Amino acid sequence: MFASLKERDYMFLWVGMLTSAFAMNMQMVAQGWLVYEMTSSAIDLTWVTLSFMLPQVVFALVGGVLADRINKKPLIGWSPVINGIATLFMAVIIISGKVTFWDFIWIGALNGTVMALSIPARTAFIPEIVGERLMFNAMAFNTASWNLSRILGPALAGFMIAMFAGGDTTSAFGVGLVYFVLSGLYIISAVTVLFINHSGKPIPGSRKNPVIEIGDGLAYVFNSPVVGGLILLSIIPFLFGLSINTLLPAFNTDVFNGGPDMLGLLMTAMGLGAIGGSLTLAKLGNLRNKGYWVLVTGSLWGLAVAAFAFTSWFYLSLLVIALVGFASAINMSMNRSLVQLQVEQHMRGRIMSIDMMSHGLMPLGILPIGYIAETVSVEAGLAVSGTILCVTTIILGFLMPKIRAINTGYDYQ
Repeated sequence: MFASLKERDYMFLWVGMLTSAFAMNMQMVAQGWLVYEMTSSAIDLTWVTLSFMLPQVVFALVGGVLADRINKKPLIGWSPVINGIATLFMAVIIISGKVTFWDFIWIGALNGTVMALSIPARTAFIPEIVGERLMFNAMAFNTASWNLSRILGPALAGFMIAMFAGGDTTSAFGVGLVYFVLSGLYIISAVTVLFINHSGKPIPGSRKNPVIEIGDGLAYVFNSPVVGGLILLSIIPFLFGLSINTLLPAFNTDVFNGGPDMLGLLMTAMGLGAIGGSLTLAKLGNLRNKGYWVLVTGSLWGLAVAAFAFTSWFYLSLLVIALVGFASAINMSMNRSLVQLQVEQHMRGRIMSIDMMSHGLMPLGILPIGYIAETVSVEAGLAVSGTILCVTTIILGFLMPKIRAINTGYDYQ
């Protein structure tokens, strides 16, 4: 199960990724709490989130070109340094009491840009370090690290804010100290890169104009029924499978009349299910008929979201939402691993950037589902969302014979 972590370079890459993920998830809670305390505006919270998301859509393709043109190690090493310095600056101005709403906008835009420029390189670096045979194991641990930070990061940030603020919920002092911790986590992530021996050198070859190289990456996706199909199968869950993350607070309030403790239990159950799914995939990396498993787990993901909409008994909801996390973790890890294995090495950065950029389309699915939840009920919104994901995945499975033909994933289709 832990084969990829026995690879020294991957272990350092994974630890760096884990600390950055913790910093990012803790930062989302800290900034969200302080922005709402400052503005009392849900719209302002939305703008702060968009300031982080939009650069990922705009600059992801640029990050893909960089990953294919320059050494990956410096790119993924300097990125957390930049985030660490910016976060340290934010910590100082928050504690000084001079922070403004626009400071969160520019820090969000900076973090989103740095992420867009570095994540394609970090993801494309993995198969170079562990080799193709350990790809599924390594990508599973990638997903596990994100889910672990998603469960523990917000709780840790909330605990630190409460502890440092000394019970004063209007104080920015606690948030400022959390930002100092975040800066340290980013720097630790940067230091781990120094211990990686692989340089991540690009394959030598003729270099075209960056715009032409971006076009080559897009053409590669559109002309490959396997790569294009897998990316399409990853977009659909982002449109309709992640609606449960957005609507979960409303479901908790409307259906269970629950407080933050019950919401925390639901989120924890989903996170634990996701970690279980990641570890299951890490153990079953040599599973055959992976194309079918991508389709099965995608359909199961949608079915579980729809089933969750009809659960009115809290303990049953915990089991169903854990199933959502389990299926989603296997689906996302397996899909991304298969994409990496089907793509030639000199194109991996650009293809992973297209995959990352396409996930920025998530609001296109959340908005109509949110409208249904607002005008009908949150249960109806989740039921429609899960049903669309399940049915669409099944239909695409029938229309994509090349996807169904994927066996181990190690042989190019």
